[in-house]
Amino acid sequence: MSDGDVRLTIDGRPVTVPAGTLVVDAAKVAGIDIPVFCYHPKLEPVGMCRMCLVEVGRPTRDRTTGEVPLDENGKPVLFYNVKLETACTTPVGEGWNVRVMSDKALIGRKEVVEFLLTSHPLDCPICDKGGECPLQNLTLGHGPGTSRFVFDDKIRLQKRVPLGDLIFLDRERCIQCARCIRFQEEIAGDPVIGFYERGRKLEIVTFSEPGFDSYFSGNTTDICPVGALTTTDFRFGARPWELNAAASICPHCPVGCNLTLNTRREAESGGAEVIKRVMPRQNEQVNETWICDKGRFAHHYASSPTRLQRPLVRREGQLVESSWDEALQAAADGLRAAGPGLRGIAGGRLSNEDLFVFRRTVEAVGGSAMLDSRMNGGDLAAHYGLGREADLGRLGRGDAILVVGADLHEEAPVWWLRVKQAAQRGASLIVAHPRPTRLDEAAAHHLAFAHGRSVEAILGLAGHRSEKKEFERYGRSPEMGPAANAIAEAGDLVIFFGGEGLDGAGTRALAEACGALLAASGHAGKPNSGLVAVWPRANDQGAWDLGLRPADDIGGSLRPAKAAYLAACDPLGDDPSTQPALDSLSFLVVQELYLTATAERAHVVLPAQSFVEREGSLTTGEGRVQRFYPAVPPLGETRPDWWIAGALGARLGASEPPASAADCMEQIAAAVPAYAQTSYAALAEVHEQWPLVGGEDLYFGGTAYANRQGLGVKRSTGIELGNKVEIAWPDPPAPAPGSGLLFVPVYRLYDRGTTVLPSMLLEPHRSRQQVELNAADAHALGIRDGDRIALEWDSRAEMAEVAVVQGVPAGIALVPRSSGVNLLAPARGRVRPSGQGTDR
Repeated sequence: MSDGDVRLTIDGRPVTVPAGTLVVDAAKVAGIDIPVFCYHPKLEPVGMCRMCLVEVGRPTRDRTTGEVPLDENGKPVLFYNVKLETACTTPVGEGWNVRVMSDKALIGRKEVVEFLLTSHPLDCPICDKGGECPLQNLTLGHGPGTSRFVFDDKIRLQKRVPLGDLIFLDRERCIQCARCIRFQEEIAGDPVIGFYERGRKLEIVTFSEPGFDSYFSGNTTDICPVGALTTTDFRFGARPWELNAAASICPHCPVGCNLTLNTRREAESGGAEVIKRVMPRQNEQVNETWICDKGRFAHHYASSPTRLQRPLVRREGQLVESSWDEALQAAADGLRAAGPGLRGIAGGRLSNEDLFVFRRTVEAVGGSAMLDSRMNGGDLAAHYGLGREADLGRLGRGDAILVVGADLHEEAPVWWLRVKQAAQRGASLIVAHPRPTRLDEAAAHHLAFAHGRSVEAILGLAGHRSEKKEFERYGRSPEMGPAANAIAEAGDLVIFFGGEGLDGAGTRALAEACGALLAASGHAGKPNSGLVAVWPRANDQGAWDLGLRPADDIGGSLRPAKAAYLAACDPLGDDPSTQPALDSLSFLVVQELYLTATAERAHVVLPAQSFVEREGSLTTGEGRVQRFYPAVPPLGETRPDWWIAGALGARLGASEPPASAADCMEQIAAAVPAYAQTSYAALAEVHEQWPLVGGEDLYFGGTAYANRQGLGVKRSTGIELGNKVEIAWPDPPAPAPGSGLLFVPVYRLYDRGTTVLPSMLLEPHRSRQQVELNAADAHALGIRDGDRIALEWDSRAEMAEVAVVQGVPAGIALVPRSSGVNLLAPARGRVRPSGQGTDR
């Protein structure tokens, strides 16, 4: 027991908890459930529903002496308040005795339930929450068998009210606990829903246009204690007790949110097992109990009927279905002939197991394996990264976070949540970005600079605390001095770096500058400090760890090649200028989910399984290796990527193909020192997490899944392995050549990529084929908001729509990636009004 601990008794059980702990949480620690509706362990307590009523006995004190009188048994005399008290708003006190199951407390809770049910509809037989409804369960446990209220007096409100196109509200079911409203205000930072009217007419409405405009809206349906809020895709789609559950990892970004995939066989799908909903799985060091709406709703690509289901081989100029044996042999024959002229390029959606076997297969004939990425610096992120014991949730007062060149709200929303929460706990947040982002709201310091000048910004920060003369030529914004001081004085420092405004060489220089700043400030190697890359794909860091390096210019990488083996990437779909390089290949093998633009030109197409059909592991940007599991049977004759690469490698003279995904991981652990502790058994280990959500009570943390399938393992950083890297301050990259506007590709959460397009629910949210300009540049060009324009750069021209947006820097045109405009790296160019032949 520490000096800050408090001892009390709850229903006869002695409990010791830290001072300030609420009674409801102290009871949970003791294994005693106090029923709640409005309380949630991650939200501020409000005491609105009164369901947690308890009796509290406090030691009395003599007013004269201040001493605690004792009874005949030598125990303190307790005074019990005449009124019941709310356990969710009452901090514990020394020597208290709390009665949860006393007659008085039971009667109080019974009356609360009776009051809540006065206008609640009898929807239980059809309600989406039936089977996992706290109100239903607590009514059975605490409610009356009959009601004293007249049925005709029930308030009847509108049902199926769209708060947005993803969330529906049944007003009659709402018990006004305000969990959803408080989540949006306190956690998501999007106060877009709220209460309207008063008394029994109180109802939830949306204040935003479009409705419920938040990237985290789906979480409100999880924490709603009744069936008032439902998602569009799951509403009346299944009953909870019909669902199977499989643990998975979100495949959309480097955060690695832990998911549970709920599936069911259904007649509508011909008896197939289908995904009915995606739910969060608790991992307090990764995503806590939250997920963004992209992770929740953009899973349909994995089960789309338009996916490849059988191997294809080109015969007489046409791709025709074939057997696996024929396709593998044809692929092996074509790749073997290329020898060292073989180029293998893999995408960052592949698992660690896939990437390991893929590289080995390509190198079996002397070829080189690369990563489809325009971002560099993964080796530096692995060396200076967050250590094995690091946790963003421990960052607070006295620490610092630097986010440079990344828009976390769009690129990694749950990191945005966690960084914002750290700032709210007192961490000094420094945002270094050329344009405004949502993270600015929480930042203590904001460093503005021109696109492409992020390296100079980091060098300028270093220069404020350095006597080196070479730093003097870098900018000195008013905020730079205080920001540099915050970094120097921080107990722990975490740096997130992205690639906005930079090409591959630029992100490499930025990673070097960030790593050098960590080392020079004395934070490199500290347990809760490190460097994190904001990768565009889920497993780009894993690819770097396993030895794949980026092919920044895929066309340039393919031009000297004789043959190519491409997996989970679509160079032609991303950049039409790669067509000549692809056409110059004598042989092309594509391993994919869909018949992409690149796959249509292949000689052999090998159909892969999606993440919902197989098992494997992904490495987050923080360096945590996490395991995912199969949820539905494979589609058609698809195979896991590691199996395909292994079977192909066996025909090319590589080592024996792995027997399973677990076997792949054992080989990785043996070959890669940083992964020495990442067996599947280790990845499946769990330990108790606080808060205790996902239990049978349902009401404490909402409908969230406890993590029983594995919390993952942090792989060792280079510093932890004892590797030495000299501090090297990089030279800033040269400006993008050419004249005119600087076209900058930026990320939007809802893009138009292959993994988002099949999710029709997100169609209203997806980024449009448009270019964002500021008002001054648009006026100078004679362009108005909504006009069609032509973008010209590098002898290319593409059409798009203009959006005049406040906050876009002068001289910049922001082009959302995967929006239909195929711009992959910053470039100088011109903007012309559609149909015009001269500049305006």
